[in-house]
Amino acid sequence: MEVTDLIKSLSSHINPEIYFLLARYSSNSEYMTTDDLLLFLEAEQGLTRVTKDECLDIIKRFEPSKEGRKRGQLGIDGFTAYLLSKECDLFDPEHQKVCQDMTQPLSHYFIASSHNTYLLEDQLRGPSSVDAYIRSLKKGCKCLELDCWDGPNDDPLIYHGHTLTTKITFKSVIEAINEYAFVASSYPVILSIENHCSLKQQQAMAQHMQTILGDKLYIEQPDENADCLPSPTHFINKILVKNKKLPSDTSEGYVSEEDEGSESSAENKKKLNNKKEGSGKKLKLAKELSDLVSWCKSVRFVDFHTSAEKQNPWEMCSFNESLSVKLANNNSEEFINYNKLFLSRIYPNGTRVDSSNYNPQDLWNSGCQMVALNYQTSGQMMDLYTGRFNQNGNCGYVLKPSIMRDEISYFSATTRDAIPGISPQILHVKIISGHQFPKPKGSGAKGDYTDPYVAIEVFGIPSDCAEERTKTVQHNGYNPLFDEWFEFQINLPDLALVRFCVLDDDFIGDAFIAQYTIPFECMQTGYRHIHLKSNTGDTIPNCTLFIHVAITNKRGGGKSHKRGQSVKKAKRAKDYTSMKSIGVKNIDETFRVAIQPLRDAADLRDNVQTELVLFKENCGLAAISNVKQCIRLLSNRITSCGNGVTLTLTSRGDFPYLEAQGIIPEVLKKALISFDNLVGECKILIQTADSVHERIIHSQQAGLEWHEDLSNHCQTSGLKGRKLNKAMENFAWNIRVLKGQADLLLQAKNECLEYLRQVKEAAVSTGLAKPEIITNGT
Repeated sequence: MEVTDLIKSLSSHINPEIYFLLARYSSNSEYMTTDDLLLFLEAEQGLTRVTKDECLDIIKRFEPSKEGRKRGQLGIDGFTAYLLSKECDLFDPEHQKVCQDMTQPLSHYFIASSHNTYLLEDQLRGPSSVDAYIRSLKKGCKCLELDCWDGPNDDPLIYHGHTLTTKITFKSVIEAINEYAFVASSYPVILSIENHCSLKQQQAMAQHMQTILGDKLYIEQPDENADCLPSPTHFINKILVKNKKLPSDTSEGYVSEEDEGSESSAENKKKLNNKKEGSGKKLKLAKELSDLVSWCKSVRFVDFHTSAEKQNPWEMCSFNESLSVKLANNNSEEFINYNKLFLSRIYPNGTRVDSSNYNPQDLWNSGCQMVALNYQTSGQMMDLYTGRFNQNGNCGYVLKPSIMRDEISYFSATTRDAIPGISPQILHVKIISGHQFPKPKGSGAKGDYTDPYVAIEVFGIPSDCAEERTKTVQHNGYNPLFDEWFEFQINLPDLALVRFCVLDDDFIGDAFIAQYTIPFECMQTGYRHIHLKSNTGDTIPNCTLFIHVAITNKRGGGKSHKRGQSVKKAKRAKDYTSMKSIGVKNIDETFRVAIQPLRDAADLRDNVQTELVLFKENCGLAAISNVKQCIRLLSNRITSCGNGVTLTLTSRGDFPYLEAQGIIPEVLKKALISFDNLVGECKILIQTADSVHERIIHSQQAGLEWHEDLSNHCQTSGLKGRKLNKAMENFAWNIRVLKGQADLLLQAKNECLEYLRQVKEAAVSTGLAKPEIITNGT
């Protein structure tokens, strides 16, 4: 949108919060100078190392008045236009391109997958269309379903069998895939073939794929000694075929027919308990089609033990919705471990004749990669799907959290306990206001007004799922003011999605107005505008939410404290992350050595966080504020003291020190003491973190030496059955704890260095120190 359009749309009702922001940071309450804007960007928006030239560039691009641009002044209209621009979007622009490691095995990624890709509507009477494949590919889908049946003149067709859906030719679909496969990204496309064709038409299918796709078709067979799948990077610009495959020494043979529609939950239950490979309907498979299958050979799932013993990395299973949810609930740890090595494709139950969708989050929580949805059916579930795959440049592949990838790690999707090695985050969201909300669909008879409210939903592992809502604003969908804070604890940030949904509180029926879904990891902090989307995922012009976002660490009292409530009063006995017993004396002694360095690491982190919150509290700020805001506030208070009171930032060795002169008010003395304590704890952590980290890693490496022969050691000590399984789980837990706590300690060291950098930069920008201090010390 052009700046002039933004100003025109909001000039008549600029938000009071924006006026307040400008007045708070401007030197004269009418406009921002480059210095004022720089302070705002660093203190509120979380930007670092912003230059005055960059601030001047923002003013030139967003200030509508010629005089303002000439003088380097940003007025309220220009400031509003800037806050509405892409630069202040909630979504982190770093995630608009591929930003994750793409060299890990395919099984380590969530893969955007479509079910009944050919359909535009429901699966009973809906039309089939080549356009459906094109739309899915343009949206970043990387696993397409082709439901293949015999057609006239030996020309295979694609449609939903035994229904009234229309039919399209297999050849036309392959031609469309050839043209659009890599529009969204160059990463591989997987064709999931549901084959119901005769031998002759299978041969026609193979010929079409070879002739049309040519070199894009990946048919190189896997090495029999391969112990993992290749990476997405390995398959750049390649198309893989997922289908049944004949043994290498067989020229023809029968295989069990792939038929999703006939697989009821009862059949899957029977299959799970005692299903022999190859039972059920038989289909003669053409060698020509079989030869096109390489790394996605379709096999039937028996149980996790059988897969661990017999399944090869290039073999994959499909699960219907009911069976997969059952496995996720009853065998969570096994399902997650299974999905570290093998690909899983999940598809909706056949009873969803209206092409409705299940919740994909439930299966992502178990590490399932190809969680196939009906792309043609918009709504909440597709909103989640779109949000998830926006996380990595919409390339169709999103790297799973490390706890779902590491060979030795313990994680259960159903856990409500702390996750070893992951520090919970607190998401603070202030819903400030809305602008130009449309009426709900079908609300013509309701009248001229809407009564909007905003629901904030968090999707993730069960302990993260939550929902809050604002109050309802009566009869105002044009510029409703909400001004409400909400707080959510996120235990597994890598897997969490946050959905903002605007609804009409006084409409019977479809109360949906607009929504926006974003991965937690993609959220930018500070004052942000959300450009809301319709139920079909299209951006609604001029329809926005104005919010403030802050993210804090739970440790050391990361949640906001009420004014006057001391952290020390709320202090509780520390709950250290422990090592779990294996039941084998020598192994337990190996892990026991790690207990003290783990406690040392926790104390170092906790002490810094406690002093950080105390410093903010003594400055009169909430826990969501940052160090720059604290230093700026101290500078302002010192300036208002008068009577020769001064505050100067100096260095003691490599660490900053605030030196005050004159008669300092008691409240400022407390803040300065807290500052000294914070710097002191940062100094201790920075100077000791490496040695503590080394001790933890040494304990982890010593533990890993037992891994290769762990089962034999446990059985020799008399462990079997459930006790043996528990010992294996506890071993994985301990290894994960050691790795995670070591990583958290290094992260804490980097955070301390960042705090000190913020102190120095804020001191320079407020005149407490000279610019050269930035080049000295830490």
